[in-house]
Amino acid sequence: MKQISILGSTGSIGVNALKVIQHFRSNFEVVGLGAGRNIELLREQALEYRPKLVSVATEDLAQQLRPEFSAKGIEVLSGEAGLIAVATHPKVELVLSAMVGAIGFIPTLKAISSGKDVALANKETLVVAGPIIADEVARNQVRLLPVDSEHSAIWQCLQGTKREAVRKLILTASGGPFFRRDSASFDSIKVAEALDHPNWRMGRKITIDCATLMNKGLEMIEAHYLFDEPADKLDVVIHPQSIVHSMVEFVDGSIIAQMGTADMRIPIQHALSYPERWENDLPSMDLTRCRTLEFFEPDVQKFPCLRLAHEALQIGGSMTAVLNAANEVAVASFLEEKIPFMSIPTIVESTMEKHQAMSHPLLEDVLEADRWAREQATGSIAQITHSY
Repeated sequence: MKQISILGSTGSIGVNALKVIQHFRSNFEVVGLGAGRNIELLREQALEYRPKLVSVATEDLAQQLRPEFSAKGIEVLSGEAGLIAVATHPKVELVLSAMVGAIGFIPTLKAISSGKDVALANKETLVVAGPIIADEVARNQVRLLPVDSEHSAIWQCLQGTKREAVRKLILTASGGPFFRRDSASFDSIKVAEALDHPNWRMGRKITIDCATLMNKGLEMIEAHYLFDEPADKLDVVIHPQSIVHSMVEFVDGSIIAQMGTADMRIPIQHALSYPERWENDLPSMDLTRCRTLEFFEPDVQKFPCLRLAHEALQIGGSMTAVLNAANEVAVASFLEEKIPFMSIPTIVESTMEKHQAMSHPLLEDVLEADRWAREQATGSIAQITHSY
């Protein structure tokens, strides 16, 4: 039985992970659950799985849960310290890192430092501080297991192969809701339109990232650190059908692709069950209905966030942390309808232009770069909001 904690249990990945765990109930013990502000859903999860401890965003929320949870032997914590406690509990073997944004970085780092295997869905952890995470993984001899469908696909395609046989890693992107939309109308995009993803149902922030293609840029940076491949061996193609989840091209010209239905329970289950494959009751993909598989080159003029992510990866060091922080601030402002859609890449680019990247940042340098970028992006947003 695997002892597991989930960071981000009330988000899309966390909810789907618990569905997987429910199906394989005898294979798991849920030790800890880390959430944000959705205490009603967390209450349901905690009463179902009876973890040792849970964590919520603030102490006020924790106080609302303590009387009920204490009577059931569940410890209630809050804030970053609470997330770290969930991630490093002595009983835990595997931590599913599924929080959205840089908030998941420190708890994930602490999990690795305490010797836990990590199933990683929080791509920002590697975007913010890939080299630091890679060093900790090697030092503690733990496993970093990909959960994102694209990285799970590449991981599966690479199993049993030698690194020198790889020519290119190819990440697929659905193109989001605006792939076929005329860029001349992008300034009029409304929040509801950007949240209407054609293939996947995800959280609000990641859905906006899919609409700008920043999500694919962040995944490209994540792939660089997960698979130790340089930027010039990473490629992105638009695949509107979301059937092929990613591919690997080998030096002999062969391409291996991983296919499946657009259901996050499949890559989540693979990470949680690895190195085994467990049978589930999800419907099989009907290949006879896959009439068309289309692939297009992404238009980085139309979707500049993808270009900015590639530039940040090439510069390296603290620049990827700045890219991520500025994007988080800009997306949050768009969701609050404070800025137009196309101001997202504008804010990210202007923040990057002001930053002097450090080549080999330490942990405190990364955290300072993140803080600085948020401050800079917030200042830019204030100017836009004044005239918007």
